[in-house]
Amino acid sequence: MTINIDRRQLMALGTVGLGALSVPASAALMSAKGFTHGVASGEPSQGSVLLWTRHVGNGDTKLTAEISPNAEFSGARIAGEVTALADRDHIAKITVPDLDPDSWYFYRFIAPDGSKSQVGRTRTLPEGQTEQFNIGVVGCSNLPFGYFNAYAHAAQNSALDLMVHTGDYIYEYPAGTYPSREQAVAGRSVDPLSEIVQLADYRLRYAAYRKDPDLQRLHQVLPMIAMWDDHEFANDAYTDGAQNHDASEGDWEVRKRIAERVYREWMPVSDRDYGSPRWSEYQIGDLATLFLTESRISARSKQLDLGEALKGQEDIQKAIANFRDTAWQDPAREMIGGEQQAWLASAMRKSKATGTKWQVWSQQCVMGELQLPQEAANWVAPDAPAYAKQRLAVGALAAKMGLPINFDSWDGYPKARERALKGAQAADADLIVLSGDSHNGWAFNLATEDGQAGVEFGGHSVTSPGLESYLSGATPDVAAKALREANSQLQWTDTSNRGYMTVALTPEKSHLDLAFFWTTIRAKSTALRGSAQPDGVAGCEPADLNPCPAC
Repeated sequence: MTINIDRRQLMALGTVGLGALSVPASAALMSAKGFTHGVASGEPSQGSVLLWTRHVGNGDTKLTAEISPNAEFSGARIAGEVTALADRDHIAKITVPDLDPDSWYFYRFIAPDGSKSQVGRTRTLPEGQTEQFNIGVVGCSNLPFGYFNAYAHAAQNSALDLMVHTGDYIYEYPAGTYPSREQAVAGRSVDPLSEIVQLADYRLRYAAYRKDPDLQRLHQVLPMIAMWDDHEFANDAYTDGAQNHDASEGDWEVRKRIAERVYREWMPVSDRDYGSPRWSEYQIGDLATLFLTESRISARSKQLDLGEALKGQEDIQKAIANFRDTAWQDPAREMIGGEQQAWLASAMRKSKATGTKWQVWSQQCVMGELQLPQEAANWVAPDAPAYAKQRLAVGALAAKMGLPINFDSWDGYPKARERALKGAQAADADLIVLSGDSHNGWAFNLATEDGQAGVEFGGHSVTSPGLESYLSGATPDVAAKALREANSQLQWTDTSNRGYMTVALTPEKSHLDLAFFWTTIRAKSTALRGSAQPDGVAGCEPADLNPCPAC
């Protein structure tokens, strides 16, 4: 049963407070009753989907979930009963079984007093022969930096079948830190005002973000498959700590447990025991297998710090060479860990063995090799602080000696990256990697010493500033050209826009669009600045990746 959703049915879902452009204060968030944060869905399969809502009552509240093939709810059935638990921040989630594949559905929750939630729209994944499937990819949505125009536009994009969120759904910082008070957009404040560390802090931060009308609307009309990155915990998180965590904030293991618990409460994702496998896969007919992995808190080694390695060294060039040949090349350093890597390699082999066209790997950080162009040392603005000039100068010298820009990406874990890509090569995978985190748009060839391994499409941020904010002395075109010339794997880049990515999969090719907005996110608008279709990226063909200029 496949249902074509027309504009009339979409309009039947209503809107989500389009006049409510600011996030309410803590008192309002804490005192709201009833259905407070809309609805959401996620983790679809051929015959099931997870539904989410939040209902605040006097203690636990038993809700009834209804699901229907149409927005009018004629022919609706009761999907089940679920309790919004006070101990789980009044969140209710239910996985609805016995659905038809490749079908759109409408759903809602009903409280004991008869009040109803918003009506949500979701869909199941296709089964068997599949001619096309369209995935939207979003990430890095820092609320005070600006409006979530990317979410608003994606929610209006009738071509999309599924949203993938690559992480940094929230940011943990206190008000006035990233962005500064001068950079922050009026009315886009977060709660609490302090950095989030305790259970109540994380819950309140998600509650503040989820009051954004554009984020609510996106969740209302499309199912989402999501995984956290670092800011859902703390900046530059790894298994044993984070750059933005110290002893004054308590035990890191406790903070990790709190952050994962609240993520699972507030997101349309399955509840799992802490520390259980965090990876999953989704079969999109015979067209693609979508693999979702976790690369922050399960196994990641601490990020390397070139600056620390150079402290007190008289011969900087010799110190960089030693760092490059020892610490950076250490095979013991992990990104996703051996257990997850073994699962991914096995799952890719299984996907290929069953005749699936594409193996799509959604993960958090940029995988392609990226070094700083030599001329970047001159790109910093004349009035930039001394530390920025020094970082670019050291970065250019490091690049001259074969070291990358960012040690928090896969570039900081070259042996782990090689293991992952060789697993794809051994599976003969037609690999497409989807990534976020960098705030910029990228298209990479991915390769090992054994040859071609796949392609990577890296998506822009929703609001977080990109490379252009640091390289203010170069125009975007100049920076993009120099980056491409300095990095053989890089086929296309955009370092000056915010937006979201769409990937259209067909049996013949993968097709990439990157949707950009007007030059500012400081005003609310869904008017597009343009939609880039990078040369050479559209048209990658399975089992024949080498001829494609971006493959």
